This record gives sequence, C-alpha cells and structure tokens, in this order.
Amino acid sequence: MSRRALGRGLEALIPQPAAAREGVRMVAIGDLRPNPKQPRKAFSEEGLESLAASIRNHGVLLPLVARPTAHGFEIVAGERRWRAAQRAGLKEVPVLVRQVEEAESLELALVENLQREDLNPIEVARAYEQLQEERGWTQEELAAAVGQSRPAVANLMRLLQLPRQVQQQVRDGALTAGHARALLGLPTAAEQCRLGAEVEERRLSVRQTEERVRRLRRAARGRKRPPQEAGGFAAQRRHLEEQLRRSLGTRVHIEGDAARGRVELHYHSSEELDALLERLLPG
Repeated sequence: MSRRALGRGLEALIPQPAAAREGVRMVAIGDLRPNPKQPRKAFSEEGLESLAASIRNHGVLLPLVARPTAHGFEIVAGERRWRAAQRAGLKEVPVLVRQVEEAESLELALVENLQREDLNPIEVARAYEQLQEERGWTQEELAAAVGQSRPAVANLMRLLQLPRQVQQQVRDGALTAGHARALLGLPTAAEQCRLGAEVEERRLSVRQTEERVRRLRRAARGRKRPPQEAGGFAAQRRHLEEQLRRSLGTRVHIEGDAARGRVELHYHSSEELDALLERLLPG
C-alpha cells in the first residue's frame, strides 16, 4: 500500500455511500478473528457496553473490513464493532472483504484507531515502532506515512524508553504523554518510577512535573555520581543497545546499570522469535 493510500485511511478500503457495495457480505461472528497486530490492546468495558446497546437498537451501520485467510477472515478494521456485536447477541455482521497483504493490515488498523483517537500514547508508539521495523522506514518516512511531523513521531516513540511501570501508568491514563516526556529527563529508571508514582498520587500537572525533574537534576549534579555512572555506563547503554540490535536483528532495551540490570529482546511474530532463537542458540 502506498503512503498516499495510508494517508487517506479507510477511504482506501471502504467505498463512499454512492458507490456500489460490492464485496460487502454478511459473515458469521465465529468466522472472524482479530488482527494479531492490532495496535490497540485495551478496550474500554464501558465503551463496549455503550456500543453494544447502540448495535442492539440500530445494527452495525459501518461494515467491518476483513481479509480472507485459510480459516475464515481476519479483521483489518472494526474489531471494536465485532466485540460489541458479540455482546449484542448478533450472529453475523456486515463485512467488506478485501485482499489486503499482512503488512498492510497493521497500517490500516493503526489509521482507523488514530482517526477515532482510540489508542493510548504507548499503543501508538509501539505501532509506530512495529511499522518502522517491518517496513524498514526512517522516522521521516514513517511520519509521512501516518500524516504526522517527524518531531511528533520521534517524541512519541521516545516513550518506549521508559520503564514498564511508567508505560503502564500511561496506558491506564494515570499519566499523560506530557508527564511521560517530562520523566524522560531523569537519568535512571528508578527515579522515573518514583516520580511517576508521586505524580499520580499527588495529581501533579505537566508543568509541576517538569519543575520536579529540574529540581531533581540540580540536586543530582551536587552529589557525587555512583561509580558505575562515573564509569560511563549510562552513556554506553544506547551504543550497546544499537550493537545488539544490529547483531540480533531486533529491538533491544537495556535497563539498570553496570552492576545489575535487565536486557529485553523484542519480537512481533513467531517467525521473528524463531529467527532470534537461531541467532542466540546456533546449532
């Protein structure tokens, strides 16, 4: 799919009302499967119940988009409608069946959710990362494909550098993307987690959080750095991550310091996991 088509979003797949509804058919609920690369991982219970009530009264007004597979159909766009239709007791739903390559499914699912503002910042960042890795795009190319500025894309993807605890706070809505970006100004994951918990507990604004970060950094400059930091491990971390990424062919994240920490290896499919294991366990 071209970037022009991706920028147009679902218009590239769903015909306008005046157009003939060729390709739209009723498909049994059980024959549909969610897209495993769906960017959105969390669905609001309240939102699903509200949509289910609407579907009971009015039906599914906008067809889902799905691609045929060996065992039925994989949803490209409309998983939320599919889930709500099940709650509403529907046996089948209208589906626009199109031949869509697997790599394009992620793009279209991302566009649909972005247009509806359904994704939290961490989900968007992970989807951007996955698109970039699968397509081999630069950040400039990725930004053009999703209709965002390069700085906006870069700032969002930086949130993936935060520890899991803070990322979960963003997913849950306890912290905004602005809070999370401010926490990136702290040098260690432990400090980021501590301040993240304080921000949530005290309900600090983004501006207050930024001021707390500045104070913590000033205080840290007045203290002697720990030996492992003085040895330059923090400065080496990104270089080590890049070396491992090139060697293993996947994104690598290192948390901790020179004495203790954790190395995370990322994969997005069983094929990528197999390839990673072959590199780690040769022979």
